[in-house]
Amino acid sequence: MSDKCYRLGCDIGGTFTDFVLINDRTGEIHINKCLTTPADPSDAVEQGILELTKKVPGYVPMLDEVIHGTTLVINSIIERKGAKTGLITTEGFRDVLELGREMRYAPYDIFAEFPKPLVPRRLRVEVKERVRSDGVVLRPLDADDARRVVRELLALGVESIAVCLLNSFENPDHEWLIKKIIEQEAPGVSTSISFEVLPQIKEYERTSTTVTNAYVKPLTGRYLAGLERRLESIGVKAKLFIMLSSGGITSVDTASRFPVRIIESGPTAAVISGQYYGKLFGIPEMFCFDMGGTTAKSCLIQRGVVGVVPTFEVGRVQRFMKGSGLTIQVPVVDLMEIGAGGGSIAKVSRLGTLQVGPQSSSADPGPICYGRGGTAPTVTDADLLLGYLDENYFLGGEIKLDREAARRGIAERIAAPLGISFIQAVWGIHDLINETMAAAARTHIAEKGGNPGLATIVAFGGAGPVHACGLAQKLGAPRLLVPPNAGVGSALGFFTAPRAFDLVRSHKVALVGADFEQIEKLFGQMEEEGAKALAKTGAGGDIRFERSVDMRFIGQGSETNVVIAQNSMAEVKPEEIRNCFDRTYAALYGRTYAESPVEFINFKVRAALPERLLTLSRLERGFSSLSEAVKGQRPAYCARRKDFIPHTVYDRYKLFEGAKFSGPAIIEERESTVIVSEDAEVCVDGFGFLWIDMLVAKNDSQPANANRF
Repeated sequence: MSDKCYRLGCDIGGTFTDFVLINDRTGEIHINKCLTTPADPSDAVEQGILELTKKVPGYVPMLDEVIHGTTLVINSIIERKGAKTGLITTEGFRDVLELGREMRYAPYDIFAEFPKPLVPRRLRVEVKERVRSDGVVLRPLDADDARRVVRELLALGVESIAVCLLNSFENPDHEWLIKKIIEQEAPGVSTSISFEVLPQIKEYERTSTTVTNAYVKPLTGRYLAGLERRLESIGVKAKLFIMLSSGGITSVDTASRFPVRIIESGPTAAVISGQYYGKLFGIPEMFCFDMGGTTAKSCLIQRGVVGVVPTFEVGRVQRFMKGSGLTIQVPVVDLMEIGAGGGSIAKVSRLGTLQVGPQSSSADPGPICYGRGGTAPTVTDADLLLGYLDENYFLGGEIKLDREAARRGIAERIAAPLGISFIQAVWGIHDLINETMAAAARTHIAEKGGNPGLATIVAFGGAGPVHACGLAQKLGAPRLLVPPNAGVGSALGFFTAPRAFDLVRSHKVALVGADFEQIEKLFGQMEEEGAKALAKTGAGGDIRFERSVDMRFIGQGSETNVVIAQNSMAEVKPEEIRNCFDRTYAALYGRTYAESPVEFINFKVRAALPERLLTLSRLERGFSSLSEAVKGQRPAYCARRKDFIPHTVYDRYKLFEGAKFSGPAIIEERESTVIVSEDAEVCVDGFGFLWIDMLVAKNDSQPANANRF
């Protein structure tokens, strides 16, 4: 038996870097959390790993896997810190990045801004070539002309080159030739060709995605290579895996070649945790809510399955306006991001109203109460002053919070300018961020055909359990679930994610008259490519392939994804595919059009290995009396009573299976704090999950007294 029995999950967030160490033999879990180091994220990675050795001496040589999620890629795009990138495209298509889909995200705003392309116009060059939409070459590529434009870009000092030619998804020969020329002229220059990155129809999306991949590829490659060296320097010889935006994990080699696929690396993991818990407990509709120090992410999980969408946006000029960002067309978990975290900054807007977020204090300097130089009031400062956080037990006491500094900051920057009482300012910050999240959540749930009145909310993140009860009340959700170690939910999600890789090929052809033998060969090629990508992870097991097709009515502008059977396409009858499309379309839109012909657009494959699932440990039988878990009482603010009332404080580590109690209560663990309102009841299951039922609010009127400050 191998002595490598440990796996480590490491999630780098905007404020904290989270670590989860699991022993696969015993199921024992160890947690660590430290502040992120934005200048060099690997500093925090090394620090956290070494800190864990104090809790688990000698575990480093026994590490089998390190699974990593990072915000490096998305941050480099937002902050425009990627490589100097050039673009080679077909003559006449130099400006496709500006033209986009020729749609305005704010049609009535004449001053609407659009994101600047990652490649400026002077670094975009054209080659003389033309391929028809069916792959037939109309104008062969002039190799001398291609060599000329490559040299032109090199003379301009580009570090990375993106190649995206018209209709190359059907015939990539010209792109392969240009890649060969680049390798001859400048072997050290990073290259991304669209047929490798996204061999899919739609010229703007393909160009934007290829350019983004090229823009972040050198930085990502250097970071991952440096991280491997750094891990080796402290004795870590485990296999390193990276979380994909689509919910799988992959090798460092694949992540380095296609960094555009790990843009949503970190946020995805908490949702994968939620999916695992939803299947484990048979929850039909779950709203996964992950609120950290910088942002809050959420996702509606229906029938135990996380939705995956084919496109998303990054670097939006208007953060919550669709169409104002850079379009990326890669599979990504259907997340909704809200500019709300513990570090979200509160300020007085130009209209003289209270505004919270989307700007964040991040890890450096952080909220005022961290005592690291922050001067802007944040949600965490308000939560502390409301009595929800214990200044002496933040991160288990590792960080002593400065209550007085937080009080001064909110009094001077919020209460005084707005001319309101101090308690109105403090509660206003907390309640406004809850309302912001609830409004976004209602929209997200409605778009997916869900019902918040039937959903179970599962809370993750350091700030998620603090705000989850308030969010549930605003949504009218009947139940709240808080897993053990919720503060590091993303890092836990790494252990429930499969080793997987998604592939797509565009081939536009009508269903009637389609060559199904050719389509089967196309699927076979993708499955072979997926198997090669999985082989790089070094893991064994039978590969499972999932096939689907994007179809639409002929003349329609958008596609519907249809899952198809795994048997050979050469044996499938066209009417079976048509029936499957009609059922899927009718389920989405209420009806179908059986008389209208349909066509194939994209063929998709997901290759996945069996998951190494997280084994949940049952609670130890060390405690049996609720009084043993009570740490005491402290006054915390109750919105319904408009006053500070006593909240019973529980030590989560001393709660036992079957324990039941009612709010108002505060449940503390090292990485997070759970706030239970007085109209809620808590039950603890055998794995330590907190099941919180939201009861009908009582008509209670108490005299207001908000002078505790």
